[in-house]
Amino acid sequence: MSLGFWNAVAGWILRNRIIVISLVVLSTLFFASQWKYMRFSYTEANLLPDDHFINVQYRNFLEKFGDEGNLIVIATQDEDIFTPAKFKHWVQLTDTLQSFNEVEYSIGLPNLKILEKNTEEKRFEIINAFDLSQKENAEELKKYRKLLFEDLPFYQGIAFSKKNYTVQTAVYIKREIVNERERKDFVLNDLRPLMKQFKEETGIEVKVSGMPYIRTLNSQNIVDEIQWFVLAALGVTSLIFFFFFRSFRATFISMITVVIGVMWAFGTLGALGYEITVLTAIIPPLIIVIGIPNCVFLINKYQQEIKKHGNQAKSLQRVITKIGNATLMTNLTTASGFATFIFTQSELLTEFGIVASLNIVAIFLLSLLIIPVIYSYMPPPKEKHLKHLGNRWIESFVNWMVDTVKHRRVSIYIVSVSVLALSIIGIYNIKISGSLLEDMPKKADFFQDIQFFEEEFEGIMPLEFMIDTQRKNGVTKLTNLKKIEQLALEIEEIPELSSPLSVVNLAKYAKQTYYNGNPKYFQLPTRQEVNFIMPYIKSLDELQEGTGTFIDSTGQYARVTTFMKDVGTEEMERIEAKLQPEIDKIFPTDQYNVMMTGKALIFQKGTRYLVKNLVLSLSLAVLLIALFMAWMFRSFRMIIISLVPNLLPLLMTAGMMGFLGIPIKPSTILVFSIAFGISVDDTIHFLAKYRQELKENHWKIKRSVYPALRETAVSMFYTSIVLFFGFSVFMISSFGGTVALGGLVSATLLFAMLANLLLLPSLLLSLERSIANKKTLKEPQMKIITSDQDLKDEQDKA
Repeated sequence: MSLGFWNAVAGWILRNRIIVISLVVLSTLFFASQWKYMRFSYTEANLLPDDHFINVQYRNFLEKFGDEGNLIVIATQDEDIFTPAKFKHWVQLTDTLQSFNEVEYSIGLPNLKILEKNTEEKRFEIINAFDLSQKENAEELKKYRKLLFEDLPFYQGIAFSKKNYTVQTAVYIKREIVNERERKDFVLNDLRPLMKQFKEETGIEVKVSGMPYIRTLNSQNIVDEIQWFVLAALGVTSLIFFFFFRSFRATFISMITVVIGVMWAFGTLGALGYEITVLTAIIPPLIIVIGIPNCVFLINKYQQEIKKHGNQAKSLQRVITKIGNATLMTNLTTASGFATFIFTQSELLTEFGIVASLNIVAIFLLSLLIIPVIYSYMPPPKEKHLKHLGNRWIESFVNWMVDTVKHRRVSIYIVSVSVLALSIIGIYNIKISGSLLEDMPKKADFFQDIQFFEEEFEGIMPLEFMIDTQRKNGVTKLTNLKKIEQLALEIEEIPELSSPLSVVNLAKYAKQTYYNGNPKYFQLPTRQEVNFIMPYIKSLDELQEGTGTFIDSTGQYARVTTFMKDVGTEEMERIEAKLQPEIDKIFPTDQYNVMMTGKALIFQKGTRYLVKNLVLSLSLAVLLIALFMAWMFRSFRMIIISLVPNLLPLLMTAGMMGFLGIPIKPSTILVFSIAFGISVDDTIHFLAKYRQELKENHWKIKRSVYPALRETAVSMFYTSIVLFFGFSVFMISSFGGTVALGGLVSATLLFAMLANLLLLPSLLLSLERSIANKKTLKEPQMKIITSDQDLKDEQDKA
């Protein structure tokens, strides 16, 4: 983009200020009108492509058995729950829960069903485990307690846990609302207030969990944090901005620019119909953090021009002409870092990449339009507004850097190599985590309830096994029931998994009931027993409906459900590696088809998939930056030199993650592409000025590096500090992944600033003979305007 182009742009903007303001206002009104279409995510993040075989398997499971994430559990360890006073309250709670339209059915102490043998009709009768008319009878309640904990092993893990004599009510919400807003409204407006009121009125301590409950409260936390992120990002960046510029006017103009950028970001989400997830929720504050450096460069240049000659019109013209191209390039490289997520084939990351990259370009346009136009209506800055341009502490910092590059290059290399070595050691300690729960707020009451259920019921996240017997009604064959029992025993051997629920439990209970309820007969019937028990079993459909569907309508598919503790990707892979050989041994692959599925497993697989795609997306980002450097310098050596100070901070970040025990997960995986896309901006600003100095100094590197370093250091320092504290805002989040993202990106960008201001000039000076000639530094056709001399040269050519 030549000087003539940017002169034309500057002239158009300043001559058509009313049109520019009108376009910005109308566009902002349009995006504001799209806010009503914003939707919050009511499902877990699916990181895999829709056509991935794991997703295909899960959809097959849903077709046979319906959604598996519709269970909410309410438990208590109150020792007096079987006394008349407290049992009465528990009955009332169950009745209230059952009265909600969103609830399909519930299973708990007041409405447990048991089997009773009817010898005359050769069938099992399904009756209430407890006669509620006796709820005031203390003796009957004691008998009920004994019956439950000693004689009903079928309900272990469903209605009680013998570990600490915990009892629970299982509430199954309607499957059609599991992924809809109605689920959120039920949990937040009905269930939560009901539980709070119940605790206050009865004194019974209750714990609540289950995937619908966890997902709702987690997504609500995201909603609540968005406003704090935006306000904190605005507050922190405006304070730093004012500290540097000491001008309310400059701070106010910058805040207007980024606030409009945030409005556009929210509008983009609504216009594209994307849901607000834990990732897209960070885009608005991200736009603030990235938009402020644009304001720094433009306002800083405007004030420099005013200080130089005092002509406001000329200053505004030169701001657009000189800074426009360089700022465009830096914003495009930042956007490209985010755009690489579009190629991951993960819907979640693709949406994040699209919205982030579009709005980074949008904030550049807003900065270029709003700042010159607003300043054109204001009087020129006063002398007090320009004092910051000569701050002694900034001059001391720049002098220190120049002196270090000039006299201590060996020390810079030693530190860099040491950082590289330590980083490589740290990288080998990085772990991968696909935990659904790891990033959730640890101090939240619902997370503490999760830990309670993991301890008492050995897990809360469902893990499903679907067994295809490849024969209609094949599941109820005794041979297959024994095989399912073998699988259940293998699952019980794994400490991270709970005792599974399946049709086998029902068959065992049928035999127990046939032998008059004696719990020692809670086992599969023998081949001889099947013949005279089978007529009774046909009456068990109602009990199966009340405890979850174990068999599909054709009798060909069986479902085995276990609940999983919060485990990471590596632990899950170990569990799979242990189970799969046993599954293949029990169910020969030529006769059966067994698959493991469930939302928790999909999330685990998605994390592994993302790690594989991280290399691809980061490679694409590096390639894009390398192409830009090639366009600037037409030199392979210069490409390598320019990439070194940007890749080293990424390696340092990866090493920090290893040493600090921060795993690679969907939230922290963003760090690398984000940090690389932003940190390379400093490289572009420095090398653009360096190239211009080379021309003026007849390709003498020593005479070019130091002036380039002195002129770019201040703006690079300002923007890096703004970015450092701006990303630190994410550390106020209650989500562990967002905290790690903010801290890691902040640290990476700070180190990247030092690498660009110390290591990059040092490499240029040390490799002087290899790169300092016209041929390797050939001027490209498109010119970046960075100084008055650049401007004058282009005007002379014209």
